[in-house]
Amino acid sequence: MCYYSNSSLPSERSFPIIIIQVLLTSSPSANSSKQKPGINRMIAGPVGPSLIRLAIPMIFGLVSILLINLVDTFYISLIGVKELVAISFTFPVTFTLMSFSFGIGIGAAAVISRAIGEGDHHRVQRLTTDSLLLVALIILVVAGLSYLNLDAIFRLMGASDESFPLIEEYMIPWLMGVVFVVIPIVGNSAIRATGDTKTPSIIMVIAAVVNAVLDPILIFGYGPFPEMGIRGAAIATVISYISIMIAGLWVLGKRERMLTANWPGIAEILLSWKALLYIGIPAMLTQLLFPVSNAVLTRIAAELGEATVAAFGVGTRIESIAMIGSMALSSVIIPFIGQNYGANNFDRIKTASRFILCFAMIWGGTSWAFLALFSGGIAWAFTDDLEIQNLIKQFFWIVPFGFGFHGISQLISASCNALHRPFHSTSINIMRLFLFLIPLVYLGSQIWGTTGFFFGIALGNLATGGIAWFWFRSSILPGALERGI
Repeated sequence: MCYYSNSSLPSERSFPIIIIQVLLTSSPSANSSKQKPGINRMIAGPVGPSLIRLAIPMIFGLVSILLINLVDTFYISLIGVKELVAISFTFPVTFTLMSFSFGIGIGAAAVISRAIGEGDHHRVQRLTTDSLLLVALIILVVAGLSYLNLDAIFRLMGASDESFPLIEEYMIPWLMGVVFVVIPIVGNSAIRATGDTKTPSIIMVIAAVVNAVLDPILIFGYGPFPEMGIRGAAIATVISYISIMIAGLWVLGKRERMLTANWPGIAEILLSWKALLYIGIPAMLTQLLFPVSNAVLTRIAAELGEATVAAFGVGTRIESIAMIGSMALSSVIIPFIGQNYGANNFDRIKTASRFILCFAMIWGGTSWAFLALFSGGIAWAFTDDLEIQNLIKQFFWIVPFGFGFHGISQLISASCNALHRPFHSTSINIMRLFLFLIPLVYLGSQIWGTTGFFFGIALGNLATGGIAWFWFRSSILPGALERGI
């Protein structure tokens, strides 16, 4: 099932060897004197090594961002189980708000990378500037509505009277600073569209370091700072994103010259927004499905007990790190296809589509083995409650079974957006949520309790990945290429 071919690669070279060679060699291609190295890797050279070379910095960057949530969870778990349960309830809501920026970021990466491939610098500047303006306006409205309906949102998720005051302590400062969180997300997408994955990764590492330093200081109250508990974790997160927003705007404005202060008139801005939202709106809906599914699953978990909620909260945070390879490649595949789209390099798009299947399956299988092996140590690190420890270990023996197929569906979804087929991407994720994940999880929880809950997640991911791959290879990709994309 898993195969990869490229005329520029000898057939005996295996996937692991490609990775080793990429790690040991980082010299630009012969054409780098004429083009920026990042752009050259996008539109020329062996596809597999180019994708891995671009994805490796993203892995470190994404790990850094995911560590913000993980570090928050770790320090909050030291306060107590009630606080750990409360922070588990906040994750679907914070991710929901951030999904708006993820959607605009996906749209920005797709259209900006295509403009770069076409060599239209004015269009690049306009799209970059207007994408930042658009996401700021959207998130201010959504954050305001969320603040006004905070109680109703968490009651609907099943939060108890005991948990809600703690949830409120975290969410109010987070909502007040969320605009500073979303602008760097879209800005990094614009930088990646140029083919530069190192700079966004460095920016994300800065955020993680700032957050890791501030978390214990603000949560426990060291030096002149008062003890703020769960509220301190939210403030630390906002401050860390403010630092990278400043860095990202400097890169886009000064180094890349991708921002403009010129006012072109509302008509041209609306034209940019139309192009961004054509991909951005379906991408937002797709991204919103993840926290929606997480919220629904949290609700089902709440019916099984707070121990299941806590284990599920810890598990989903570790899962985000375990899926980091597929996430990194998803971030890279959009500008990769976008630039080759603009340059009419359709054969490279076909080759990339074959490569992502092998990558997802190998990465997912390795993650499953690692998490199952170290499940006991992970559980011990997060809690001393024996019931929660046992459920965390159970999570890592069962759920990662579907990681490889979940990675396939992620990569196919990203490829659809890059091919300007955003509604196909959304359809894949709707299928995952409503046709497989929720029904299987609910059925499993009713029959087999928490164990069935975990099996439902694994089987839902497996079914979605298999069907998504078949649909993409048999219909979506051929149809897009036949139309000249």
